[in-house]
Amino acid sequence: MPVGAGAGNCDESSSPCVSVDGPPPGTESDRNLQVTDRRVPLVCETSRPRCRPAMPGRRSRPGVRRKSSASRQRTLAGVRRPTVEMRGRQVPFDPVEVHPSFVDMEERVLRRWSERDVVRRSLSAGGPEAPLLRCYEGPPTANGRPGVHHVEARVFKDVFPRFFAMKGYRIPRRAGWDCHGIPVEIEVEKQLGIASKPEIERFGVAEFNERCRQSVTGYVGEWERLTHRIGYWVDTDNPYQTMDTSYVESVWWSLKTIFDRGLLYEDHRIVPYCTRCGTTLSSHEVAQGYADTKDLSVYTRLPLLSGPLAPGGSGVDGDLAGASLLVWTTMPWTVIFSSLAVVGKDIHYVLARGGRAGAHLVVLAAERVEPVLGPDAEVLRDVALDEILGARYRGPYEYVGPGSPDDPDGDPASWRYVVLGDFVSTSTGSGIVSTAPAYGEDDMRVAKENGVTVINGVGTDGHLDDRIGPFAGMYIRDATERVVDDLRERGLAVHTEMYQHSFPFCWRCDTPLVYYAKLCWFIGTTSYRNQLIDGNAEVDWRPEHIRTGRYGDWLANNVDWAVSRERYWGTPLPLWRCQGCAHTIAVGSLAELGERAGQELSTLDPHRPYVDDVEFGCPSCASGVMHRVPEVIDAWYDSGSMPFAQHGYPHVPGSAEAFKELFPADLTAEAIDQTRGWWYSLQTVSTLLFGESSYRRALCLGHIVDESGRKMSKSVGNVLDPWTLIGTHGADSLRWLLLVEGNPWQSRRVWDEGIQQVTRKLLMTVWNTYYFLVTYANLSGWSPDLPAPDLMRRPVMDQYVLADLADAVSEVDSAMSNFDVTRAGKRIGLFVEDLSNWYVRRTRERFYHGEPGVELSEDTRAAFATLHTCVTTLAGLLAPFTPFLADEIHENLVRRGPDGPADSVHLAPFPVADTNAVDPGLRTAMSLARRLVTLGRDARNTASVPVRVPLRRAILTIPADLRDHIGLVRDVVAAELNVKEISQADKESGHLVTYTVKPDFRALGRLFGKQTQQVATALRTLDGEDVLSAMAAGAELTVVIGGADGAAGETVAVPADAVRVLEEPIAGWQVSSDGDCHVALDVTLDQELKLEGLAREFVRMLNELRKRRGYQIADKVHLGVSVAVDPGGELASMLRLHPEEITGGVRAPRMRDEVDPQSAERISIGDGELLVDLRVLAEH
Repeated sequence: MPVGAGAGNCDESSSPCVSVDGPPPGTESDRNLQVTDRRVPLVCETSRPRCRPAMPGRRSRPGVRRKSSASRQRTLAGVRRPTVEMRGRQVPFDPVEVHPSFVDMEERVLRRWSERDVVRRSLSAGGPEAPLLRCYEGPPTANGRPGVHHVEARVFKDVFPRFFAMKGYRIPRRAGWDCHGIPVEIEVEKQLGIASKPEIERFGVAEFNERCRQSVTGYVGEWERLTHRIGYWVDTDNPYQTMDTSYVESVWWSLKTIFDRGLLYEDHRIVPYCTRCGTTLSSHEVAQGYADTKDLSVYTRLPLLSGPLAPGGSGVDGDLAGASLLVWTTMPWTVIFSSLAVVGKDIHYVLARGGRAGAHLVVLAAERVEPVLGPDAEVLRDVALDEILGARYRGPYEYVGPGSPDDPDGDPASWRYVVLGDFVSTSTGSGIVSTAPAYGEDDMRVAKENGVTVINGVGTDGHLDDRIGPFAGMYIRDATERVVDDLRERGLAVHTEMYQHSFPFCWRCDTPLVYYAKLCWFIGTTSYRNQLIDGNAEVDWRPEHIRTGRYGDWLANNVDWAVSRERYWGTPLPLWRCQGCAHTIAVGSLAELGERAGQELSTLDPHRPYVDDVEFGCPSCASGVMHRVPEVIDAWYDSGSMPFAQHGYPHVPGSAEAFKELFPADLTAEAIDQTRGWWYSLQTVSTLLFGESSYRRALCLGHIVDESGRKMSKSVGNVLDPWTLIGTHGADSLRWLLLVEGNPWQSRRVWDEGIQQVTRKLLMTVWNTYYFLVTYANLSGWSPDLPAPDLMRRPVMDQYVLADLADAVSEVDSAMSNFDVTRAGKRIGLFVEDLSNWYVRRTRERFYHGEPGVELSEDTRAAFATLHTCVTTLAGLLAPFTPFLADEIHENLVRRGPDGPADSVHLAPFPVADTNAVDPGLRTAMSLARRLVTLGRDARNTASVPVRVPLRRAILTIPADLRDHIGLVRDVVAAELNVKEISQADKESGHLVTYTVKPDFRALGRLFGKQTQQVATALRTLDGEDVLSAMAAGAELTVVIGGADGAAGETVAVPADAVRVLEEPIAGWQVSSDGDCHVALDVTLDQELKLEGLAREFVRMLNELRKRRGYQIADKVHLGVSVAVDPGGELASMLRLHPEEITGGVRAPRMRDEVDPQSAERISIGDGELLVDLRVLAEH
């Protein structure tokens, strides 16, 4: 175990350190506290200072000056806290549930927020002079119910605005909904039971789009409900929606601006196309849909018709006549349209036969002969490029193309010949590529370079057209096996194999895409590539490598944006074209459209089909009529326009000012796939329009996976419903898991047990500490109004925990200000553990030194004030992370009644570190104490002496630079180790252990041979501690051997790994060491120590009995004990000598020696048995 790893951990139990229904303080089961991390936060205390006599504690040290507590305490002076009744008494706090339902608690907090209008008040907080944090909500597509992966982004977009709002920032947070696009259309198609564009048109475009609008509206309600439930505070009452008329007009304005600059153009290109959706996709959409898949590939012979290797050619004689090109394709249906065979200029080609080629002569790359044809293939000779370049070949099919029945007048020599290309590889395939120009970008380019006609025999639905013989009407991917079978039957398929590769699928419907030649509207983003790269360099990406890696590479390889879509529910492309002269203009608003058409169109729905009906005369030819082009735009362009379109810029009054104020964003947070989605469209649109990126910071989150690290998928059955998770665990646990557990930039697991761990380790530990404070405060009558001593007059544990709290507040503030939620959360978790598992456990007995109506001691008031400060400050630190739990604690401890402080912790200032409480020296001392305690417990475990059994003495060896610190925490170490006396030792004043040097004979034998025994004897005479020091320094050992009768001996060097040093504790002691720290315990037990340990064990067992019977902490009990079996008389002695420890440990006024047989329970303890009569007193 590393140093300090077990410091403060439970001795014998893993139950929560602050027992929710366990024994009063002062008992051994006080150790049974549990937490997760161990560190600290701080805000000033809430009690009013009073001058009091000095308390036992820590003396001021030279050079340390402290201000009075009045200068650093935030008080509740003047606030009269209302009280509640508890067992007929007035108490300052509402009693806290022992076993809370966090789900019920969160619902209660939600109602309170609603009643007090807390969300709106937070969203509108901060005046004009307040610093501004600009946050953009990446609009989710409202096409279905949100999943747990959506919760991840939303809690990250919530945690920082919450923090900065508490820091006094003004943070407009407006919800947004992406309403257009294929995802919405597909959802409606499912609802209608249709699956194609012709079916949509038969249903009616107007009716279909209205169904899309209704579907979006319905799902927006689902999203709002989850947003509300997880505590994501964003303005859902005034959201922007991409389907709103004002938003559409803003997008039109931007497209008109781009068109007028010559950046929006139409071209016939190869574009990624979804045959199911019937539309073009953009490159960034394609990037989101790649998946590894296996496809049937085929190596096909294309017989040469001309050139030296053709039948009768000059380069072939005898049996080498009639060679074929061997081409490879992963899409066998494209060989139907084979137009050119492409070779590489730097590739070594050969003529081969045999193996899979049989008797056929084939030309292929030399290095591909064996992989393709097999080991039995024979290379006959080299083939020079000039022997095949320009050579014509016979295609496997003659359905289309020059000279075919489809084009009988065409010249067959105008296609199907060999050309050079720069995209041919020998890493796979044959080194020769068959091209089909209508279905590949490289294919299209090389066809244009060589003047070859582009032939398309595939319809927009992905089916082969009527010209393609027996394959006509087949879907292209279904035709693959039929084509391969036909090639085999005709002896043209030399080899087939399944080829695994990354292939693009439609990112919304999962249909394999086809690269397809068609007309499309493009935005010329490549002309802005350098500006995009320069703008990206200024963005604060988290993690940083995204800037130059995933996203930077994407920008460097930017291609023009295919922005048009052949669909229905989307922002119509605002281009009108003359049917006569083809003159095209862009329209920037309904007002402009109405002016051109001579109509009042301010109330027109700017969607299809209504906008399609608007016509006007051509301003160019005067005789033609302008009609809108049929396409809508990429929905990613919609969402990328949100910085200005959410305001209705520029046509809505005041939109220019609103846009200027909130542009660019200081914070965006989305999942990593949005690097090529929203983040790209966001930056691109703003760069084209305004010359700069629209965001300064991007938090790029990893994907959510299941417990095994697998992507969540409905087909796998591992998708988690967020409502189920929240209904089981509550939102706070899920939020903490997503925000803090694991690296947010990498894929992270979300599973039930993981959320349960958060509940157990964090939420329940915080709750138990809160429960402990409230319960004992109500029992003793303590209130924050009671005066507490100045910090310097409090015991060292109080001073320590407040110093640790101050450090934690400072670190959390720093981390959150730097958008490092993980570091902040870990620090909070460490403080939660420290507070519960160290401070509360070590000081529990101080909280029950009084009864209601009896004046509390200053020590007790100091303890309550310290813990109250810690818990209320902790609520402030937790507020951005676990907003429900934080507000529940704030409500009871800070705000009780209409005259209290802020109505919600989220309307209160974020905690401020009390610099006067900062004390690095004390924190160093306490760290030393925990290290020593860990060693002491290890020593107890080794000696099999439980911590319940007291020991007489501990001797500590401490590094010189830390010895001055031990005086501050000596009592803490003694109490933790349950020893009567602690003393220090050093090398000169005494030894805790004996050291014996033991030679390693095997190692020595290899080194010294016959001299081994002499060397070993000399080693045994060395001082063990000196040997250890030398070994620690990495030095060799030297010994002198020989030299008998006055003769000089031989000095030899012995490596450290040839020696071992055995460490043995001195008799009656047990030692545990870690580097230069040692703890030695006197483990000799006399009768007095045994009886005291036996009494502690008895108290523990009585409290277990209390717990089993469901007694509450406040319950006083009747205790009767009689001895049943006591062979050595130890039990009777224990009861006689330790009655006060026993009764005080179980809240019994006295211990009687008679028992009621009806309620008595037999308890085995030591070698004997006791009869115990334990009952709750009727009145107390």
